[in-house]
Amino acid sequence: MTLRIATCRPLPEPDVDENLLLEALRSAGIDAQMVAWHEAEWRQPAPTVIRSTWDYIHDPEAFLRWATDVAAHSALWNPLEVIRGNLHKRYLIELEAREVPVTPTMLLECGQSVDIRSQCAARGWRDIVVKPAVGAGSFETHRVDAASPDADAVCRRLLTERDVLVQPYLDSVEHHGERALVWIDGDFTHAVRKTPRFAGGVEIVSEALPIAAAERAVGEAALAAVGALDQDLLYARVDVAPDAAGRPVVMELELVEPSLFLLQSPVALRRLVEGIDRRLRHAR
Repeated sequence: MTLRIATCRPLPEPDVDENLLLEALRSAGIDAQMVAWHEAEWRQPAPTVIRSTWDYIHDPEAFLRWATDVAAHSALWNPLEVIRGNLHKRYLIELEAREVPVTPTMLLECGQSVDIRSQCAARGWRDIVVKPAVGAGSFETHRVDAASPDADAVCRRLLTERDVLVQPYLDSVEHHGERALVWIDGDFTHAVRKTPRFAGGVEIVSEALPIAAAERAVGEAALAAVGALDQDLLYARVDVAPDAAGRPVVMELELVEPSLFLLQSPVALRRLVEGIDRRLRHAR
């Protein structure tokens, strides 16, 4: 049975997981093909793993229509309902409502008029991050002084086309770093440290490293809050960092197309291939 791995072409940046995964799948006897999600090959049903579909952010409605069509005719991993709930970062608001510690977040709707400087002053936010609510990589992610005219200008510009998140910048990412926690086929496999990244910047990733029990607990709480632990996910990633009080909080919950840092964890790569192989056998 042929497996399709959904990507996009051209990629906005290299996918360092791609060749590792393809080689491991072929070594396991799995015929895997990389196909851009918006290409015609999808008309023929085949089990599909979503990986590097990073241009969906420019047309999330079309992406959801594609995912719905694929799921209607073949197996899709991660599942469609997980994708629906994770494309838009309003999930941070929902996680907070379920008492999961998250980065404080203000969600602005497309077309909304807002005095961002007054809103941030009321919250005590001086150094802020402004980014799309549907985003990937560092696309249109900006760090600005909340009291500066730039804050209003960036928000106004982005709000003409999309929903926007405004968050306080967490200083801890400068020294402790943002931790990306990876789960493969239901099990935690590894974590890496990522440097802060903004529009046009480059992300630097560490080798796999130990994490504190509190960091893992927050990641598990986020997954549990959205029912992810009960949905047989092939992969999941939770990015966490300490807040001003040193408490780990969720920065992002990535269930659609996250980089999994397979280079840093042969165990994760092996478990991913085994999880795909098991799903393919059940799909027959």
